[in-house]
Amino acid sequence: MTTHTDFHTVFELSMPIRWGDMDAFGHVNNTVYFRYMEQVRISWFEEIGLVGGNGEGQGPVIVNASMEFLKQLQYPGDVIGRMSIGKPGRSSLDTRFELYRADAPGVPYARGAAKIVWIDYAAGKSVPLPEQLRQIVETAAPVTL
Repeated sequence: MTTHTDFHTVFELSMPIRWGDMDAFGHVNNTVYFRYMEQVRISWFEEIGLVGGNGEGQGPVIVNASMEFLKQLQYPGDVIGRMSIGKPGRSSLDTRFELYRADAPGVPYARGAAKIVWIDYAAGKSVPLPEQLRQIVETAAPVTL
């Protein structure tokens, strides 16, 4: 079983909280937290050169995602998404996310997780993680927060 200490922070992204992110109750809608998590993950894949997969008809899919809502985000402001990665499996990768407001960087507003599985899109089956991704994850230095 993977513990929180087995995770290494690999990416951080600042995003504006948009007026349209709020719902009728005046706070950011719960579904938008998943969008923030998605944007952090996609931006990380872009940074490491694997956005859209590896060019061989293979790429990531999310097989489960969860979110723990700790505090309500409200407009205006910026949200900081921090992504951590656990030890890679043969074809999967566990990721964790923390969301903060830029003006309250030490206060977590949400914690999330998503399991990524690398698949062959045509076959619809899992395949081993690309070596480039495995090397990035395995050589990521632990970050103490």
